Amino acid sequence: MDYAAILDQLADELGFGALDEARKNELVAKMGEALLKRILLETFDRLGEKGTQEYDELIDRNGSQEEITAFLKGRIPDYEDMIAKVAAEFKDQMKQEFV
Repeated sequence: MDYAAILDQLADELGFGALDEARKNELVAKMGEALLKRILLETFDRLGEKGTQEYDELIDRNGSQEEITAFLKGRIPDYEDMIAKVAAEFKDQMKQEFV
């Protein structure tokens, strides 16, 4: 999942192109943080307590991005679809609030 592409597309759809570059970057960064938080919350909810503990252990031992992705896809069979759904819901909400 390409988060940058999702955020760039959303920024275009919301008309951020009319903003100066610094303001656009600031808003995109804030949206990125909000989207990432939503994805993490949904991920932890699906992992449950034991899975979240295993995830934390993986992070604590500095697991690679590949290990983390494999772990998440192994524990959440529809992980990519889950991310796409959370991103779509986020985009819809942002469009309702900003347009």
